[in-house]
This record gives sequence, C-alpha cells and structure tokens, in this order.
Amino acid sequence: MGWRAGKSSFSLVLIFLIPMLAAGQIDARDSTHYADTIRYHYSYSGTGNINNTNTVHSYIFSNAISFSAVKKRDALNFNSSWIYGNQQGTITNNDFTATADFNLYKTIRHFYYWGLLNYNTSLSLHIDHLIQGGFGPGYNVVDKKYASLIVSDGILYETGDLQDVLYGTPQGDVTRRDKYQVFRNSFRIKYHFVIRDRITLDGVELIQHSLATIHNYILNLSASGSVRLSKWLSVTAAFSFNKFTRTRSENTLLTFGITVTR
Repeated sequence: MGWRAGKSSFSLVLIFLIPMLAAGQIDARDSTHYADTIRYHYSYSGTGNINNTNTVHSYIFSNAISFSAVKKRDALNFNSSWIYGNQQGTITNNDFTATADFNLYKTIRHFYYWGLLNYNTSLSLHIDHLIQGGFGPGYNVVDKKYASLIVSDGILYETGDLQDVLYGTPQGDVTRRDKYQVFRNSFRIKYHFVIRDRITLDGVELIQHSLATIHNYILNLSASGSVRLSKWLSVTAAFSFNKFTRTRSENTLLTFGITVTR
C-alpha cells in the first residue's frame, strides 16, 4: 500500500498505529518475584485505506484494542475489534467482535484451563448476533521469553441470529432468519516468536466444528509480523481470513503500516 497519483485517478492509503502502551513483555508465571504482582498490558491499533478514482470510491477502516492482567497463575484478557468498509456508497464491512477470556495455571507446569465469552456481529459474514461461551484445557508446547507455542481445545455453546443466505432473498420487506443453538469443538494454535530482537511474528489459527456435522464450521486465521527499525518504530503487516460455512461467507483483510511503541 502506498501513494498513487495519475491524470484520471487519485488514491490515498492512510495507515496508522496509535502508540502501544505496555508494562513490559514479562511472563509472570516464570518468575516468583511477580507471584503476587499483577502486570497490565494495553494496546490500540488502527489502520485505514481510502481509494478515490473517477469510477471507484471506497474506504475501509480497522480498529482494535486489547487489555490483559497477568499474575503468576492467572491471566485475564479482553480483545475488541471493529472493521468498517464502504464501496460506491454501499457498506461492505461493519464487523465487530468482543472477546473476554481467562487462563488458570493451577496444575502441571505448562498445562492450564481456559474460559471464554465471545460476541460477534458481522455484515460481511451475514451475522446479526452470535454469542459463544465455553471452556477447556490448553498446553504451552514452547514457553520461552522469545518463543511461545500454545495449543488448546474445548467445547463451546453457541447461539446465533443469522441472515439465511440459502433462502436469503428478501420476502417483501422481510429477510429470512436463521436462529439456532449449537455446540462446537474449538481448537486453537497460538504462536509468538522474536528473532534477533528485531523481527516479531504472531498468529492465532482457530477452527470450530459443530458437534452435529463436520460441514458446519468457523475458521479464523490471523497472522502479523513486524520489523523493528529503531527502539520505538517498527514496520508491520497483518493478515486475517474468516470463513463461516453456515452463511456460506468469508472475508480477507491484509494491512500494512507502522507501529510506534512505548
């Protein structure tokens, strides 16, 4: 993404990441010094793309916030994101997600329990309202200062109100609805790697199959990478892909930008 100007077109890519405020990348579970100390982490990011030509007018904005509170044996996390897009006066994205989860490290080393509550509404995936809640076990396969790999699995209860795209043509002023309840198996892989203190790679890969049929699943893939140019400035790129087979919908978002840290 960048600047592009011509006789018949003009496009602007606006990409910004607001400073990330964090208390430090410390794993409290590995240090008895922080056994009774809560470590807080905060971050906000925003990206945008505006494209204006003689024939095309479009834009998309993405915002995300996160908060976590970590102790030696407990962790509480909150994440929220909002994507809004418009093309030729038609809204293409109005997607909001809010997730709260907790981790309890009370048993065998590297083994933990997790719980999750998630709310989602997505124009691009034809989701009016979707709520998930559940719990399960997880395991830190790699748990180092500059490298971590976590796998987890569990059962979620899900209730949703969707636009039924199989029969989704409006019937007069009424669009058919798909209101349902289902249990899903939720499997997740999460990783974080820092290479030579300059390159950072992060990702979360998630698949949630219905316990009733394998053809009903939710797939979320996200990955990001950054290259540190100085102590406070990095170049970043992020990719996300979402697929929801129940509504036969999917979306993809690729962004580039900079990160300013403090």
